[in-house]
Amino acid sequence: MKKLLLLLMLLVLSQVSNLRAQVLFSAPDTVCINQPVTIVPDSNAYKASSYYWGFCSGYLMDAPTGTNLGNKFNFRIPAGIDIAYDQGNYFGFVLNSKTSEFLRLNFGNSLTNTPSVTNFGNLDNGLVKNPTSMYILKDTVSHFWYIYVTGGFTQATSAIGRIDFGRNLNNPHPNVANFGNYDGILNGPKGIFVAQDSDYNWYGYVVNHNTSELIRLDFTFNESNTPQLYNYGNISGSVLGAPTDLAAVYDNPNHAWHFFITNEGVSSSVARLDLGPSLAPSNISGVTINDGTPTPGSSTFQYRIDQPSSITITKDCGNYYLYVTDSTTSQLIGIQMTSLVGPYNAVDYNNIGFMNFPSSISTVLRDHDNLYCFVANPADSTLTRINIQQCFNSSIPSYTQLVPPVYKYNAPGVYNIYCVINDGKPNMETYCKPITVLPYPPIYMNNDTMICQGDTAKLYAISTLADSIRWQAVYNIDTTYLRRDSVRVYPNHTSSYPVVLYYPFGCIVDTSIKVYVSKIKADAGPDRWLNDGASTILGGPFTTLFDSSYGADYTYNWQPFQYLNDSSVTNPTANPPFDFTYVLTVSDVIMAKNGKPVTCESKDTVTVHINCDNIYLPNAFAPNGTNPLTNKFGILNKQIVQLNSLTIYNRWGAEVFQTTDPAKSWDGTYNSQPAEAGVYVWVADGYCINGKRFTRSGNVTLLR
Repeated sequence: MKKLLLLLMLLVLSQVSNLRAQVLFSAPDTVCINQPVTIVPDSNAYKASSYYWGFCSGYLMDAPTGTNLGNKFNFRIPAGIDIAYDQGNYFGFVLNSKTSEFLRLNFGNSLTNTPSVTNFGNLDNGLVKNPTSMYILKDTVSHFWYIYVTGGFTQATSAIGRIDFGRNLNNPHPNVANFGNYDGILNGPKGIFVAQDSDYNWYGYVVNHNTSELIRLDFTFNESNTPQLYNYGNISGSVLGAPTDLAAVYDNPNHAWHFFITNEGVSSSVARLDLGPSLAPSNISGVTINDGTPTPGSSTFQYRIDQPSSITITKDCGNYYLYVTDSTTSQLIGIQMTSLVGPYNAVDYNNIGFMNFPSSISTVLRDHDNLYCFVANPADSTLTRINIQQCFNSSIPSYTQLVPPVYKYNAPGVYNIYCVINDGKPNMETYCKPITVLPYPPIYMNNDTMICQGDTAKLYAISTLADSIRWQAVYNIDTTYLRRDSVRVYPNHTSSYPVVLYYPFGCIVDTSIKVYVSKIKADAGPDRWLNDGASTILGGPFTTLFDSSYGADYTYNWQPFQYLNDSSVTNPTANPPFDFTYVLTVSDVIMAKNGKPVTCESKDTVTVHINCDNIYLPNAFAPNGTNPLTNKFGILNKQIVQLNSLTIYNRWGAEVFQTTDPAKSWDGTYNSQPAEAGVYVWVADGYCINGKRFTRSGNVTLLR
C-alpha cells in the first residue's frame, strides 16, 4: 500500500535533506507519580494562532484496541485502503478487487464517526482491473491530491493508474488515468508509493507479487506524467518472496530512504531495503529482519508472522513503528524500533476488531490525543477501526493556551506529551515527547502519627537512592535538621510536615507526614460560693467534648468523688457541707508511633466555698410523698454547731413543732394527727461553725 510516514508530503523540492522537526517545548524525561510536571514552551511555539496540549495522548508503544464497523460500506473483496485529512474532514478510500470499484468514505470531522460512502464505480472503465493497493499524495506546491493505484493478478491484467481529486478530496467528480503496463514489466504489482526526491524528480515504487521484483516508476519533474519503469529484480539475492506490500520512510537524520516489504512466500517475512539518500539509486541492498539469522540489525520474530498481507509505518515521539496484518491468522503484529536499521521488537496484538483475513491496512493518523488506522477485511467485507486511545492518568487531560498548567500523573508508565500549534493551517506544527513516570522509590518513613499536645515527635524519611532530602520549614519544626532524613516537630495543633526527596534519575517525591495532636482541655469552671446546704453544677464551657469526626472518645473524672451525684460526667452536681476543692481530669488514649497506647490528659480545679451566715430550709414539703428529701421539713445546713430553736406555727399562732436538734425534721403532724395543708410560719435561732449567730423566719407550704 502507500505507507510513507504521515508527513512525507512535506518532503518537497530541496527541503528533503534539511527537514527538521520543530521542538515546541521542553519537559522532563522522567518523573515519579504525583510529581508536578512543568512544560516550558519553546520560542517556536510563541505567536501561534492556536494551541493544543495533550498530556496523556495515545502512544504507539501502547497496545491498540479494535472495533469492527460491520459490512455496510459496499465492500466487495476490498484489497486496498487508506485515509487522509483534508480541510477539516477525514476521508477513507477503498478499492474493491472483485468488482474493480473505487469507494470514498467520508468520516466528517472525526474518525470515530460512522462514514458515509460514495461509490465511484470503475470511473468510466478507467480504473485498473482488480485493484490491489493505493497511495494518497498531496503536492504541497500545487495543493493537488492524487491517489495512485495498482491492479491486476496476472501480467496481462497488471497496470498502474492515478486518480486526480484536484484541491479537495471531497471532489464529486475525480478524474482517472490508466498508465497500463509499460513493456510488460508489471506482474501482480502491489504496495505503491510515490514521492519527490531532492533532485526535483518524482519517483514511485511497487513490488511484483508474481515475480518477487522491485519496480521503480520514474515520473521525471511532474507526478502526473506517465512513468517509465525500471526493474531492480530481486534484492540482495532473495529478500523478496511473493511480496504483498511496501512501506517507505525517509530517515532524515541519516539522509537515507528505507523500504519495508512484507513477503507471503516461503519465508513469510518482513524485509528492509536500503536505498541511501536517493530515490533512484543504482544499487539497493536488503535484509530480512525476522528470519532468525544473526544479520546485524535483525531479531527473531518469525513465529509471530505467518502470511503477512499489508504493512504501514509511522513515526511518533522519536521512534518508528510498523504494523503488519496477517491474512492467515487475522492478527495484527506491531514492530517497534528506535532506529530504522534495528534492533526490532515484534509484539503480537492477536485479532483485534474482529479482523477477518485482512488484506490491507491504512496510514496511521493522529487526531489530537488519539491515533487511528483502518483495516479492510475481504472474508466478510467488513471494516475494522484500530485505535490507540488517550489515557486518563494525568490530573489535567489537555489544555488550549500557550503555557500549560502544572499537572501530575497518578500511575507509573510511559506517557506521551503532544503539542500542536496552528491546527489545520498551512503552518501547522506538531511535536511530542515521551515521559517516563516511575513508581515511588523505596522510602522508609513514618505513617501519620499522633502526639499529645506539648509533646515532641521524631519524623523520618529514609531512602538510600535519594540524592538529597528537604523538610519544609513550616510550623514548630527544628530547623537544624531540615536537610537530614529525620527531624523533630512539636506542633500545638494537627499539622502536616512536607518533605521532598530528590533522585538522580529525575524523580522528585513530594510527600508529607501528618501529625495529629490530641488537643484536650479540662474546664472545671470558676470557683463559687454557696449558702450552707445548697448545691451547684460544676464544669465550664471550654471542656473538650466528644468529637465524632475526629473519633476521639474522651473520659472525664472528678476527684474526690464525695458529695457529687456522678464523678464521670462533664457537669456533675455538687453539695459539699464545707469548703471543698474538686479536680477535673479529661483523658484521651492514643496510639503512639511505637504502637503503644499513650494517655493524654488535661486537668483543672474548682473550689466550692460554703457560707454559713444564713439558714437554708425548703419552702414546701409533702408529708405523703415517698421521696425522703421532700416529705419532711427541716434545716438543710451542714455547718450548724448549735440550734437554739426551730419553731413552727400554724396560721392561728399555735406551735405545731419545736426542736433544738438541727438534724431533726417536722413530719407534718400535729398532736399525732396529720396537720392541715396550708402555709406555716417558722422561726430559727442558732450558731454556725464559724461562730456567727443567725436568727431567721419564713414560710413553708405543707402539701397534701
